[in-house]
Amino acid sequence: MARDLPPAPQAWAALATGLALGSVVLWTAPVTAFDWQPRLTWVEPWRIWSAAFTHLSPWHLQANLLGCAAVAAFGVVARLPRHATWAWLAAWPLTHAALVMQPVLNHYSGLSGVLHAGVAIGALHLVWHERGRRRAIGGAVLAGLALKLLLETPWTGAVHSAPGWDIPLAPMGHVSGALSGLVCGAAAQWLAAGSGVRSWRNDREGSR
Repeated sequence: MARDLPPAPQAWAALATGLALGSVVLWTAPVTAFDWQPRLTWVEPWRIWSAAFTHLSPWHLQANLLGCAAVAAFGVVARLPRHATWAWLAAWPLTHAALVMQPVLNHYSGLSGVLHAGVAIGALHLVWHERGRRRAIGGAVLAGLALKLLLETPWTGAVHSAPGWDIPLAPMGHVSGALSGLVCGAAAQWLAAGSGVRSWRNDREGSR
């Protein structure tokens, strides 16, 4: 249950803020100097982090900054514990590293994959630990996320065009982010069920 976990929504908000600030700082930098490229995976592995900060157009940046604010608010309202933030941090590079499975995608930029990971982690936490309405919300978010990914038909090509966007979209980046979030989120939940949560309970009981 959620009351057994020490909430730390400020950590979640701090990571979201860092992602947004990094994107703003690198906005004027050459995209190809920091984006993800499969041929450079082992030569310049730091790109699995920096890719999130690169954007292809002002609209691309603005949309992802709005998404970052929304995911930050989701985590604060859900009162996500600290291990959820660690899961999101781990899912960040994994989201881009997993794209080596789609080698025809020569470049990838933007926060959207990492944001999908954050949504998956937050929703998984609600389903795993909450009850009643809050658990139902988590389930609805997961179902909505799955539907969105299916509607993007990632199996039909590495890059898509979409109405209203001035850049090509890479739906597999969203799939990679969501799956990375689920994997890292589940691992964090499992680890938190052990010594970390027990220690927090002991601290509470000792202070009574």
